[in-house]
Amino acid sequence: MIDLKPLDIKAQIKEMYIDYVPSGYEDVIPGHKTYVKIVGESQPGKKPLLVLHGGPGDTHNYLLDLARIADKYGRQVIFYDQIGCGKSMTENMGEDFYTYDLWINEFYAVKEALGLDDFHLFGNSWGGMLGMLCMMKDDTGVNSFVINSSPVLIQSWLDAANHLITFLPLEMQNALAEAEATGNYETVQAKAAFDEYYKRHVCGMYEKDYPQHLIDAFSQVGECYMIMQGASEFVVTGKMRDWDIREGVKNIKVPCMALSGTDDEGTPWVIKEGVDLIPGCEWTLIQGAPHICSITHPDETCEAVEKFISRFE
Repeated sequence: MIDLKPLDIKAQIKEMYIDYVPSGYEDVIPGHKTYVKIVGESQPGKKPLLVLHGGPGDTHNYLLDLARIADKYGRQVIFYDQIGCGKSMTENMGEDFYTYDLWINEFYAVKEALGLDDFHLFGNSWGGMLGMLCMMKDDTGVNSFVINSSPVLIQSWLDAANHLITFLPLEMQNALAEAEATGNYETVQAKAAFDEYYKRHVCGMYEKDYPQHLIDAFSQVGECYMIMQGASEFVVTGKMRDWDIREGVKNIKVPCMALSGTDDEGTPWVIKEGVDLIPGCEWTLIQGAPHICSITHPDETCEAVEKFISRFE
């Protein structure tokens, strides 16, 4: 059983909003603002860490354990909710609105608004995918980049996830297969199967044991998740179904470290594919950690991140 550490951040937390309205949508979502949470201040010689959450459609909340870096290492940690997510929510925007460029452009808008010209970057899952897209485009000001369990090829991710399903009890495998076939994910059997999979490979615990910041994140998933991903972890029916940046990541120049867990749904086989393609990419594998390693292994995660990025101040 995982002994969760209480999320008790002592560093000062500041909240703010920055203006970000995608070009062409000024009349549709006038005055839209991106929510930003800033934890702590950086001590001399420490550059801030900007954190990109996953989904697309999740929120910053589930990554708040990374704010321990501010307390323990004296480094400012910055979170934001991507447009369409959490406190940056937009509703009923439709499929045409959500594109990779939407969030790429928002990243640079956040960077400019906060004056981030000398910082480190962290991205979990989709957040790492977004970060790779940004680093392929313009890495100005980024000293280093931690890619936490993010695929460079979506088919590899799906193959690994569907292989992991085969280790579930047979009745759970059948429940997931039925849910995928019918589109009904709300049966008691399907929910139990998803809960078991999430416990083993995503967040390391059953839903009944979720800490509040994980509950907050999962309860605010935006419409963009269905548009970009689809109905489940195991079949991508949305716009990400053709995700393949294997060629593009070969041009990433910023120092990178892949970070993943041995129990991660982003299996070592999936992560190695990116490590082998990104020039000079290092890799830290956390024993026993699932996809959201900062939830179950906060000390190991924060230490691994700090140890890597501190080399590139």
